[in-house]
Amino acid sequence: MSISFDRALGIHPYALELRTERARILAGNLANVDTPGYLARDVDYKSILSRVASQVETSRQSGSVSMSELDHPLYRVPEQPSLDGNTAELGVEQGKFANNAMEYQTTLAFLNMKITGIAKAIEGR
Repeated sequence: MSISFDRALGIHPYALELRTERARILAGNLANVDTPGYLARDVDYKSILSRVASQVETSRQSGSVSMSELDHPLYRVPEQPSLDGNTAELGVEQGKFANNAMEYQTTLAFLNMKITGIAKAIEGR
């Protein structure tokens, strides 16, 4: 009997990949907080993950899941526009980055629990 890792691990590997890419985008926003004319970017995590979740369900037959939205992040509208045209706001970016880091750790914990469960099943415990 073979193990289907897509079935066993579910959406968690894709969520981890999405969180990693979002951290990269948010770090870019933080690095450019003082750059005149910089436009803050982000991805719609919930919509991408819900679409990927439905793809994971159907990909059990086809074997392919795409997260192409990560290639084209959306521009964020600032809460308080700056005079130099920069839309990255330090407090907002720090909050989003911290929240994403916390959710990354949560996803990693779920993935670790799944892998531990698989290891126990293989060992017969």
